[in-house]
Amino acid sequence: MTRPTPPIEFGRDFSEVTGRLARGIDMPDTWIKTMKDVCDDVSVTDEDLAESSRDWWPLALHWSLEGQVPVRASVVVRPKSTQEVAAILKACNENRIPVTPMAGRSGVCGSSVPLFGGVALDMCSMAGVIDVDENSLIATVLPGTFGPDLELALRNKGCTLGHWPQSVAISTVGGWLACRGAGQYSTRYGKIEDMVLGLEVVLADGTVIRTDGTAPRSATGPGLTGLFVGSEGILGVITEASFKLHPTPEVERRVAFGFPSFADGLETCRRILRRGSTPAVLRLYDEVETKRNFNLEGQNLLIVLDEGDAICTDAAMSVVEQECSGAEVLDISYVDKWLSHRNDTGALQDLTRLGIVVDTIEIAASWTALDQLSQDAIACMKAIPGNLNASVHQSHAYTSGACLYFTFAGNAPEGTQDPKAWAADFYKDSWQAVMDATIANGGAISHHHGIGINRARFMQPSLGIGTMALLSALKNALDPNGILNPGKLGLGTSLGELPWPE
Repeated sequence: MTRPTPPIEFGRDFSEVTGRLARGIDMPDTWIKTMKDVCDDVSVTDEDLAESSRDWWPLALHWSLEGQVPVRASVVVRPKSTQEVAAILKACNENRIPVTPMAGRSGVCGSSVPLFGGVALDMCSMAGVIDVDENSLIATVLPGTFGPDLELALRNKGCTLGHWPQSVAISTVGGWLACRGAGQYSTRYGKIEDMVLGLEVVLADGTVIRTDGTAPRSATGPGLTGLFVGSEGILGVITEASFKLHPTPEVERRVAFGFPSFADGLETCRRILRRGSTPAVLRLYDEVETKRNFNLEGQNLLIVLDEGDAICTDAAMSVVEQECSGAEVLDISYVDKWLSHRNDTGALQDLTRLGIVVDTIEIAASWTALDQLSQDAIACMKAIPGNLNASVHQSHAYTSGACLYFTFAGNAPEGTQDPKAWAADFYKDSWQAVMDATIANGGAISHHHGIGINRARFMQPSLGIGTMALLSALKNALDPNGILNPGKLGLGTSLGELPWPE
């Protein structure tokens, strides 16, 4: 069984790891016994509690080096079946014990952090492909299945899901669904919400339901699958999912172009999508990122890759080449370089150990808004004292708009009295700059990383009071005791105030 990958080392022994934001609830031995009565795999070891209390949130990596997690879980429970999940949730609901579903814990916003302690519900033991219908191109999968294991099983059947997030090696099906994840080939295959057909979900009281099913389309009431995809575990625990597949691609094509400005590149991408061409990869880097990632001066690099049926792929790439006719044709080795480094996360740990505060922020907006939004966000980030980098690339493109991926990095200015306080303020201010620009330009504050702890404070300004009230009503209807991943998606909880690092 594949296990989660620790994001960085702890700065002290597991037994000494503490919670930075708050203290989790204390669970008596009698209640631990209750968990053992309904699940065979229950752990309270210091290592399991520490590792299950964090994810890859870049700010929290700095805390790990100080021997801290956001909040420490009380117990780790690892179910092996839907029946065990139902029994666990029923017991927790009756005793009002918070439960945080998790698996690969590769998220970067704190979505799987047990914000009020309680049960860390580790779903990794529920892994594997239940069925592949090669004729209908449908697969049914368990939520703890890691990306490489899923894709290997599908390739053995002549199929692919086409979902290739940067975290593919360390993330799971359940996590993809919980945060509405996107793969790097999403312009061809769509995001995870475009791939899922139906779910099996356990509600807070232990009730097991199924949504939608495997039919290609349905008019049997509203699509309930959408309630749970992106809900980050606050409405129910996903225990099974069915997906639509694609045949294994028979060909692949690669090209690269250089543009004099980021705006010129965005406009070209817009025209490509407008004509109906959807190459799997259509990634545009600004001049800063082109230099940093590809050692190429004075260009805004566009890399393009497509795969699939030979005739369809050639047609899509013909549109790309026509629309890029005014750009400089570059060597396809730039695409090769991206492919060889696209899943590398080592730089994050290296910079963190050096004390550099760094993160990426992905948002989405219409083509009309993208250029102004990127200019506003970068200008505001550059103005923050200590900023070392503010850059952007376009990573996922659609007919109506695209995802922008901002990167920022900073170091405490010389003479800073309290570097730790500066780091928290710099991080918070950098995020505020991008979120303000996104909301002002009508964009979505997250494209695929989700909300978690980090984005919670931006939910109401983004969605509005009425929409947040509706989301709260859904939460109260499905989880009246508020046990499921409390404090996430910007919703309040009776367990206490939502902490934010100061």
